[in-house]
Amino acid sequence: MTIPTDVLAISPFIAAVLLAAAILVVDFAFPGRRVPALVTAFVGLAIVGALTAGIPAVVGATDGSVKAFDGAYSIDPLTTFLDLLFVAIVALTIAFAPDYLEERDLPVAEFAAVLVFAMSGAMLIAGSADLLVLFLGLELMVLPGYLLAGYHKQDGYSTEGAIKYFLLGSFSSAIFLFGLAFIWGMTGTTRIDGVAQALGEIAGGRAPLSAGLAMGLAFLMTGVAFKIAAVPFHYWTPDAYQGSPTPVTGYLSVGPKVGAFALIIRLFAEALAPLSNEWLGVVIVLAAITMTLGNLVALTQDNVKRMLAYSSIAHTGYMLIGLAAYAAGVTRGMEGLLYYGAAYAFMNLGAFAVIAALQRRLGVTSNLSTFSGLIRREPVLAGLMTLFMLSLTGIPPTAGFFGKAYVILAAVETNDPALIGLAVVAVINAAIAAFYYLRVVVYMFMREPSTEAPALAHGRLVWAGLGAASLLTVILGLFPGVILTIVQDAAKAVGAA
Repeated sequence: MTIPTDVLAISPFIAAVLLAAAILVVDFAFPGRRVPALVTAFVGLAIVGALTAGIPAVVGATDGSVKAFDGAYSIDPLTTFLDLLFVAIVALTIAFAPDYLEERDLPVAEFAAVLVFAMSGAMLIAGSADLLVLFLGLELMVLPGYLLAGYHKQDGYSTEGAIKYFLLGSFSSAIFLFGLAFIWGMTGTTRIDGVAQALGEIAGGRAPLSAGLAMGLAFLMTGVAFKIAAVPFHYWTPDAYQGSPTPVTGYLSVGPKVGAFALIIRLFAEALAPLSNEWLGVVIVLAAITMTLGNLVALTQDNVKRMLAYSSIAHTGYMLIGLAAYAAGVTRGMEGLLYYGAAYAFMNLGAFAVIAALQRRLGVTSNLSTFSGLIRREPVLAGLMTLFMLSLTGIPPTAGFFGKAYVILAAVETNDPALIGLAVVAVINAAIAAFYYLRVVVYMFMREPSTEAPALAHGRLVWAGLGAASLLTVILGLFPGVILTIVQDAAKAVGAA
């Protein structure tokens, strides 16, 4: 491809980086005023989204993958789907955040700029067709996350969570990089399709599986398990989530997770696909223990933010079921994984947005007692929280139900006893999760209010964001076909190049 076409292919990524810089410039020109920075952020995100949706047709990627920069970057339906999801996640997070941040004298513009920088890293992961580009995108996505976790510098819990997140995140990145180095050394290439071709020789019995390659697989699996907070590599999650400012927690629970699964798709479902028999068993075990331990520990939590942190761990296990089913040869597994990622993003962000709205008043905690009698104090927030809790539980006809249904049915479709057993474990875990999700609903509707404080006035952005999240949660549940075609095209693009 020519250089202008290459630049055109990565124009959404370039636009995201320029947007982050533009937010900082606008904040410098209008210090302390949130409106110019927020207008810049939302207009810029709209431009990034338009470019993401339109560029594939311009570069001819609508019917397949088009490679740019000598094969290091790929434009395909999967890239487009993931990039649009990242834009939606960041836009909703920015909408929820200002009321919460301003009450604590935390700068809104810097928050938005850091979020957009993180989004640019996630977009780079989505389009990566090279191991080195994949790692660069990963670091560009997670480094802003460390900053956001410690964004409330005067809060000791925020600082503690950020330090734990940074240290364990750095270790996991180093482990992941060691794994990439082994794969590079054993295959002689960093191109994803080149790695898949080299490993195909091993899968076909024409070359042995060396100890170095096996170590590379182990390092890579360990590194990505840290990034998605899979058990037993999940220890950083509860403290980082509980200590972070609530809008940051909402973002951390979905943004880096979806980005990490994008990395897993590019790495395991494409580059390491020929060796799927070697890593499938590990994924099955990780999925089972992750969803089980996450749900069991969530049962014991009285802090809703911490409960949702362990819930997030459990949802990682559900999403791994889709990856396992795909590795076993069922394309619907990848479709379920992608659908689940979108559904989880909207319903979980909505739940954290309700918590952030309640915490606009200083001193309000995220303990269960905060939700006591919420239906009497703020009936709209209580209704929306109920919707998000029901969706996270997996009760029809919400997005969460279809997300769980797709990955479980894909596992059953494999006819593999291990995966069918995993599907049974998932159903049992979904029943366990109903207890702690519905407990929040019980507190809101059946307990006396713990305070006589009047209802708060919430900003228009908060209501707009909550409206969008709730609408998407309902639409994806009532009409899953709205994005199912897009998800199917994205799943077909996996490994198609």
